[in-house]
Amino acid sequence: MTHKPAPALKQKLNRKQELSKKLLQDTGLWRASSIDYDVRKGVPTGFGVLDEYLPGSGWPESGVTELLFDQSGIGELRLLAPALAHLSQSQSRWLLWVSPPYVPYPPALLHAGIDLTSILIVKPKTVKDSLWVLEQALVSKSCSAVLAWPGNINEKQIRRLQVASKEGNSWGILFRPAEMAKHSSPAELRIQLYPTRTSELLTHTSIDLKILKRRGGWATDVINVPFSDKLNQPAPVFPELQITGGTNQLMTGNMEHGFLSESPPQNTDSNGAELH
Repeated sequence: MTHKPAPALKQKLNRKQELSKKLLQDTGLWRASSIDYDVRKGVPTGFGVLDEYLPGSGWPESGVTELLFDQSGIGELRLLAPALAHLSQSQSRWLLWVSPPYVPYPPALLHAGIDLTSILIVKPKTVKDSLWVLEQALVSKSCSAVLAWPGNINEKQIRRLQVASKEGNSWGILFRPAEMAKHSSPAELRIQLYPTRTSELLTHTSIDLKILKRRGGWATDVINVPFSDKLNQPAPVFPELQITGGTNQLMTGNMEHGFLSESPPQNTDSNGAELH
């Protein structure tokens, strides 16, 4: 003989199921038993060696990704460029840049295949304003990706951005200091970046990275991702122009300064936020 659960117990079980479902939908949590079923095809990174380690074989279409590093200009934008180009060409939504340290340089973006008409830049005056812009942009469904340099933000604020990005099906990318790696974060993908030493044996540059957190997998060892450039090739020697005592050095020009020019944004809107 079977016994039906009492109405009060049944009601309590239903509430727990509803709460569990809401947590899974709103916070980016997932059940280990359903990992293989929940992973969607990602946005190709443009680097096969990296795709192998990412859920869905690419960058996530939504959710927050954190890139953690100490020194700007080590390749963080070149790492994202193929995916940003893909999004700008395949979707009619914005690529929003919030508080970039320098103004994006149009010729370099065009060279990377990024559609300039898809780019919006906003530079709020305060961290509070930046967080408001970020959350509204992510939840609006009008942005395919939102790149942000938000400054000092906490776990609760990142969780709000994670929820907003899921609701708006927008990819949120936060550039943060490497020291934040020792703190927990609701972001579903966290990657620490390291500069790679140049070598006379290689003509191309690269970046080292370590995936600290990913959906459905453990942290990885350091992965080397090569760029398809020629920035390490020896510079030509012109004896008649060489300064006495000078040496011929490898070209170590930083391509990141091609993506970001040296001039900070100047124009502002009526609310004091700088716009381009």
